[in-house]
Amino acid sequence: MKIKFGLLPRIIVAIALGVTIGSIAPEWLARLFATFTTIFGNFLNFVVPLIIIGFIAPGIAKLGTGSGKLLGFATAVAYASTILAGVLAFLAATSILPFFMSGGSLSGIEDPEKALATTFIELDMPPVFGVMTALILAFLLGLGMAATASRTMLSFFNEFQAIIEKTISFIIIPLLPFYIFGIFANMAYGGAVAEILSLFAVVFVLILALHWLMLLVQYTAAGSLNRKNPLAMLKTMMPAYFTALGTQSSAATIPVTLRQTRQTGASERVADSTVPLFATIHLSGSTITLVTCAIGVIILTGQSAEFVDFLPFIMMLGVTMIAAPGVPGGAVIAALGLLEVMLGFDETMLALMIALYMAQDSFGTAANVTGDGALSNIVDRFSAKEKAADNEISS
Repeated sequence: MKIKFGLLPRIIVAIALGVTIGSIAPEWLARLFATFTTIFGNFLNFVVPLIIIGFIAPGIAKLGTGSGKLLGFATAVAYASTILAGVLAFLAATSILPFFMSGGSLSGIEDPEKALATTFIELDMPPVFGVMTALILAFLLGLGMAATASRTMLSFFNEFQAIIEKTISFIIIPLLPFYIFGIFANMAYGGAVAEILSLFAVVFVLILALHWLMLLVQYTAAGSLNRKNPLAMLKTMMPAYFTALGTQSSAATIPVTLRQTRQTGASERVADSTVPLFATIHLSGSTITLVTCAIGVIILTGQSAEFVDFLPFIMMLGVTMIAAPGVPGGAVIAALGLLEVMLGFDETMLALMIALYMAQDSFGTAANVTGDGALSNIVDRFSAKEKAADNEISS
């Protein structure tokens, strides 16, 4: 029987080895680590704008061509839930995390090639265009394809999306543990490991608590609107929660999410339409994780997280989550460009974000799909009201 060594165990091993080896590495080995992390970091910078174009453009186009009142309202509900989750995470993280960590631990750590040693080779990979250019272009193309119902362009971008998905699945994700290994080796060399590892435990516990708080908010709203017991509804959705923990994919969990959503009382018509949609556009759990991790990393640099800076980031994150491909860690990969441009994250901070996110990716996915059941019931309630009003007019 072949035992699969998943991504999370590989990330944990990479961190442990990076901390251990980085503390005793000779200069030539340090230069080797620096070379790989620098090249891979440059490759990530090159790919991020392509990820944005490849996923956001066709995602917006598909939402437009497949909409209608029901799906339009469902999209608005999903976006509102994601924004609420981000704001909740900001308020909790900025109130709690400063008590458990001191700032400035990363301030002395430069890029890996500077902190450890010079790289063996320099290999620049300038992106085709910047992240903000990619975002604007993705919106323009997506809205244009939706407005013109362009099948030719949509077919092209669907194939382009498939190429980017393969790039993520077969290049970026497999190499991430080695990248994180190199970064943690760098941080061990810089002497900031103890503070950073303590961040993992605090952030992990806070994120799990926020996931369940958000689920309670979602199901309280759904239960109140439909006059149902929120806790009973949440209990019904637990098979979807635990399935997502294992698959780490909202898309792969759709059959279970759909079945359990129907059992909570949502009509088949609404559930069949909204559950697949929410699996793509509703990522409240992932948003909580990204915002909380980002604030933790910012605190480690000795900076403060301001709401005026984070609100635009959260609002853009709600849209960018559409670009999160259905692979483990897809959400953080899709968000790298926003973290760099809107929050000013450097290479070390981005690597920490990846490591923090990957450590609990399955729990974020579980929170996403479980919340889909609550949102489907909310949409079902308003859909029933609209249908009843239409019947009264027709009669």
